[in-house]
Amino acid sequence: MAKATRKQALGRGLSALLNDPKEEVKSAQDKNADKIVGTIVELDIENIEVNPFQPRTSFNEDALKELASSIKELGVIQPITVRKLSRNQFQLVSGERRFRASKLVGLETIPAYVRIANDQESLEMALVENIQRQDLDPIEIALSYERLINEIELTQEALSERVGKNRSTIANYLRLLKLDPIVQTGMRDGFISMGHGRALVNIDDMQSQLEIYEKIIDQSLSVRQTEAIVREYKNPNDNKEKTAKPNLPSYARAAKNELSTYLDSKVSLRVNKSGKGQMIVPFKNQEDLDRILKLIKRG
Repeated sequence: MAKATRKQALGRGLSALLNDPKEEVKSAQDKNADKIVGTIVELDIENIEVNPFQPRTSFNEDALKELASSIKELGVIQPITVRKLSRNQFQLVSGERRFRASKLVGLETIPAYVRIANDQESLEMALVENIQRQDLDPIEIALSYERLINEIELTQEALSERVGKNRSTIANYLRLLKLDPIVQTGMRDGFISMGHGRALVNIDDMQSQLEIYEKIIDQSLSVRQTEAIVREYKNPNDNKEKTAKPNLPSYARAAKNELSTYLDSKVSLRVNKSGKGQMIVPFKNQEDLDRILKLIKRG
């Protein structure tokens, strides 16, 4: 019943415009374009082709079946968007999940917003509209940004304005494309988060990147733990420098060496800026302690 109601929304006038070769609307300037563009019409699914510019490259089959079940019960609540190619022929701009799910349940028609655009405009519309979706993974978003920059020739500043995102956010997404393809796939499949990816992208050596990626998965490392591993990889001497003992004055260094030799034990000595110090004499067991005490008393 829901489908029949929407079918009436097309009306004889629009149906004639879409099918009449003499009154064919090819551009926004053509006669009657205002009657078609932006209007919700019920289109035959067989007259719609998928969008070659679709930024999404994978569709979750279970989620698609759930959507198909919902469409079977309630119909297509949110219309898809198409662009007019020729007489009664259309190309998908956005809404491919709804389009696929509708085909799954055998719908013959689907409600759609009709737009008129050339290939470049269609690409931009598809990419920008899809970027706004909440269910794109970080790599799909990054690829969409890259295509807008390369194929539409947008600068990062212009892209920032177009999609309503900070330039730094866009730059962070684009950097993810420097990750090893295996790591990118892991992010797309949900094994690691964008935070993990942003940490790993700081490692240029792909083999080392993959080794840390495997460690993240094997040990269920958090983003902070991953960042710490990356910092240690990038600056292996940092921790050594932080834990390095302060330089001893020459007199203390000489005393330390003399005591270590005399007591046959690795003596530790610390001296602060004021000249006060501390000496630590380690021992292995009680017998070793007694030995050291005898040497000290003897000395």
